[in-house]
Amino acid sequence: MNTNSNSYTIIYASVMVVIVAFLLAFVSSSLRATQNKNVELDTKKQILAALHIQGVEDADAEYNKYIKSDMLMNEDGTLTENTGAFATGYEKEVKENGRLHVFVADVNGETKYVFPVYGAGLWGAIWGYVALNSDKDTVYGVYFSHASETPGLGADIAAAHFQGEFNGKKTLENGEVALGVVKNGKVEKPDYQVDGISGGTITSVGVDAMLKTCLNNYKNFLTNNNEEK
Repeated sequence: MNTNSNSYTIIYASVMVVIVAFLLAFVSSSLRATQNKNVELDTKKQILAALHIQGVEDADAEYNKYIKSDMLMNEDGTLTENTGAFATGYEKEVKENGRLHVFVADVNGETKYVFPVYGAGLWGAIWGYVALNSDKDTVYGVYFSHASETPGLGADIAAAHFQGEFNGKKTLENGEVALGVVKNGKVEKPDYQVDGISGGTITSVGVDAMLKTCLNNYKNFLTNNNEEK
């Protein structure tokens, strides 16, 4: 075959593309289990962060130490144990299966409930976890993160000084979710609201909507005195 011909070049390039594609698919398949495990460990670290447990080296051990059960909320607000695999995509779980996770934790002998939350900021997805005390109303801690918010502005939802503002806030007012974020300097209900990020108005609005929308899904549990089935 004439190695200088166009047909040779096309055939050679096609064969190389197929070989490279096969190798990439093989590597991706080989690493999938490791990738999934890393995502699981990162998710567990985020759940723990909402409980003020950070900088852990062994996420599995710390998770098992503090998280006593991964529960699913029933329509009547009671909980049953999740017997399936550990989930990491909670928005997808809700959309596809209607599964609402509640993580029941024990921190220094006190019960805490951790709820996944997710929404949209200015440039992309935002998400996090809200931990409530045993009264299912008082915030113990929160953790927020983002995909691509602006550094120094919207990205500050991941900063300790912003997340710390939620500690001790109340969640429900007259049975409705009132916990939220308002424009910086416009707090009218200090028991429920925190100041938004200066210069990060749209992201702050996204956090407010995320909290109200996601926590509203759990209202039957938050207002129900029965905890588990």
